[in-house]
Amino acid sequence: MFRLTEYMRELVSPSPPRRRTRPGTVRPVVIWNLTRSCNLKCRHCYTVSADRPFPGELTHDEAILVLRDLSDFRVPALILSGGEPMARFDFWELAEEARRLDFRHLALSTNGTRIDAGNVARLADLRFDYVGISLDGIGTVNDWFRGVEGAFDQALAGVRACKAQGIKVGLRFTITESNAHHLPAMLDLCRDEGVDKFYLSHLVYAGRGDKHRGEDTAHTRTRHAMDLLIDRAWKAVEKGEPLEIVTGNNDTDAVYFLRWAETRFPAQTIAHLRKHLEAWGGNSSGLGVGNIDPQGKVHPDTYWSDYTLGSVKEQPFSEIWTGDDPMLATLRTRPRPLKGRCGACAYQAVCGGNTRIRALQLTGDPWAEDPACYLSAAEIGAEGADLDRLAVTPFRGKSHDPAHRFF
Repeated sequence: MFRLTEYMRELVSPSPPRRRTRPGTVRPVVIWNLTRSCNLKCRHCYTVSADRPFPGELTHDEAILVLRDLSDFRVPALILSGGEPMARFDFWELAEEARRLDFRHLALSTNGTRIDAGNVARLADLRFDYVGISLDGIGTVNDWFRGVEGAFDQALAGVRACKAQGIKVGLRFTITESNAHHLPAMLDLCRDEGVDKFYLSHLVYAGRGDKHRGEDTAHTRTRHAMDLLIDRAWKAVEKGEPLEIVTGNNDTDAVYFLRWAETRFPAQTIAHLRKHLEAWGGNSSGLGVGNIDPQGKVHPDTYWSDYTLGSVKEQPFSEIWTGDDPMLATLRTRPRPLKGRCGACAYQAVCGGNTRIRALQLTGDPWAEDPACYLSAAEIGAEGADLDRLAVTPFRGKSHDPAHRFF
């Protein structure tokens, strides 16, 4: 996740850059997909969820053991996701146990349609630090993406219910060719509803999102979207407005922002900003973020469902994460063994090589260039580089899932 507003504030109110933690000592933010069951049918769902039960999901007792292990492991944040996490049979019991264990940051990632006046007080009592609600446009555009008529109105009612209870709430918007024109209206909706955070997610080629990769926004449209976000974020910082803007799944955004700042601020300020961005380090798959899927399989992030590190049914997450898996080791390497334009890029320390799963889905090689990088070769300092030296070769990785295939 690229915290645009946070780094924009560094331009006007500098703070000391944090020290980069050694990769082997990093505790990850854990995104836990509690269930694949979901009442919506989103076109870009990376878990291919549906409104039905799925066999093999963790039992209640198994899930409780996972929570206790994550707490003992001292993960910095736990995000309960899905499918629709509130559709799981024991969601409230798990949320209560998570709160009892006093996770440093407890968040809920939901489609918002199940939050209403009858249960929102319970969410507030559980003191969720953040509730992220997904919308893919205004009104019927959202409903088309989400596959259910009335989903927009129900989700917006969930947003309002959370705000009425004083719960910090954010809107998440996955941008594609079919809904990019709704981005200004989504930002206006955040302003009008007093939403605390806006999260723009770039499309990742996983699940149904892989089938709809043709809808991924063209590079020019992506740049226009970033121009709008930067403009809105800068105005909010200047006016002292609270809206936080973040982006995800395309770490090129940090480089684009850095280049924007280079045309407007002195060299000393830019050097300070770059130190912050390099301390962050861009893509954090397998390092600062990890995933547990509904069946208990552990992945480098939520989109790497084809690569399994282990199963919490057989081994605690803490042991899996600190084990000797070769993919984890390589993901944690800096610089990563990148190829093509990414291998020649002058900003590797900022973006970390961007989202590896897109390269894997397109080429069969997780270290190939990310096709969603929207900067030119000249902009990333790769013009004239010997890209033949960084040619793509098919990757045949090891997985603990016997059914696993990369291509």
